[in-house]
Amino acid sequence: MAGTARDLAIDLARFVCLALVVVGHCMMTSPVLHPDGTVTTENTLAEQDWFEPVIWVFMVMPLFFVAGGITGIQSWRRMQARGGSGLEFVQSRLLRLVRPAAALLAAMFVGLWGALLAGVDPQVVQLLASGAGMPLWFLAAYLAAQLNIPLLVQLHRRAPWLTLLGLVALVVTVDCFRGAFPTVAYINMVFVWCAVQQLGFFMADGWLDRWRGSQLVGLIAACNLVMVVLVVLGLYRDNMLVNLNPPNLSLVLLGVSQAAVLQLTRPLLSALAAVRWIRAVVAVAGRHAMTVYLWHLPLLAAMTGLLLLTDFPKPASGTAGWWWSRPLVFFGVVLLLLPAVLLFGRLEERPTPAMHSRGRAPAAVVTAVVVVFVPVADAAVNGLTLGLLGGGAACFAMAVLLLGRVPARGARPLPAQALSANVEP
Repeated sequence: MAGTARDLAIDLARFVCLALVVVGHCMMTSPVLHPDGTVTTENTLAEQDWFEPVIWVFMVMPLFFVAGGITGIQSWRRMQARGGSGLEFVQSRLLRLVRPAAALLAAMFVGLWGALLAGVDPQVVQLLASGAGMPLWFLAAYLAAQLNIPLLVQLHRRAPWLTLLGLVALVVTVDCFRGAFPTVAYINMVFVWCAVQQLGFFMADGWLDRWRGSQLVGLIAACNLVMVVLVVLGLYRDNMLVNLNPPNLSLVLLGVSQAAVLQLTRPLLSALAAVRWIRAVVAVAGRHAMTVYLWHLPLLAAMTGLLLLTDFPKPASGTAGWWWSRPLVFFGVVLLLLPAVLLFGRLEERPTPAMHSRGRAPAAVVTAVVVVFVPVADAAVNGLTLGLLGGGAACFAMAVLLLGRVPARGARPLPAQALSANVEP
């Protein structure tokens, strides 16, 4: 995997991860309208005893960051080969992630304010805002990892193992203090995901290519065994949803395990991705992956909220009728995503640079980074409110203006059939 050509197995893996996230969220959300008019939500899957070992296997967030590390280091090396700088990499990466997010925040702010003016109970509006804003923690973590790629790649080139072990040591240090200072645990949203991203750097360098299948299986077993020991000792929970936010060492171990699984299944994934119709589906979904990720929960929240106002059958959470309704909920979200992708999907495409455009001044790029991270970090730690939605939309719009266009020497035209999320230069 040492080359810089796109790997179909990585693109298919990212598509499968995205599909599992959407399906999982459709199986979790269960709003309940009480006789007194109040509305609460229940996480039905999290209440099932059988779900904890299942989520251990299907917690795919570490794999997202492993894949992001593979594509990220390759993108940075391509930009360097064209004479691009680290500042230009940050500018282009931030711009392409912030543009679709800015549209989402603005649309949610307008929609929820419209609901308030239409007489919808403020409690319901806040419930929709907090539920629909769940994907923002991922945006904060992904930005923190991706924007550090130029620095982390430089450290990786000089001392790959020392860099990885240093990040893991920082993760463990934060975990040691999280009991006494719970807020400190959120620092690991940077350390954990940067460490997992480093695993993608190793894969991009072909380090796992030299491992035999039996060795990869042994690595998978060893990582999971260490996690079991840590759970038995009471240091971490066995529920990966609990371990996810804020993340801890268990997610790093899971990332190592999933990197080995990805390497082990690469031949199968490559064969599947070579099938014409699968490749076409991955191409279409990959071009709009960030739009799908950002919009699926707001649309799910809006759909379930509207259903509460109708006489449509609403089976109780966890009943047989509720489980049978999940495929209908999933297909409903997919149908709602189609117009959202048509309207906002183009925001993921690379902005066309002017003929002689140059990168923004360092102060403008740094200011844009700060302007983006303030509302995103606030939402990730404290939850999303209607006021934060408006402030976040304004901050993101300001960041887009500060960033301008992608620098000409760091940009290249989009291929006709892009295979993965459109976040690489």
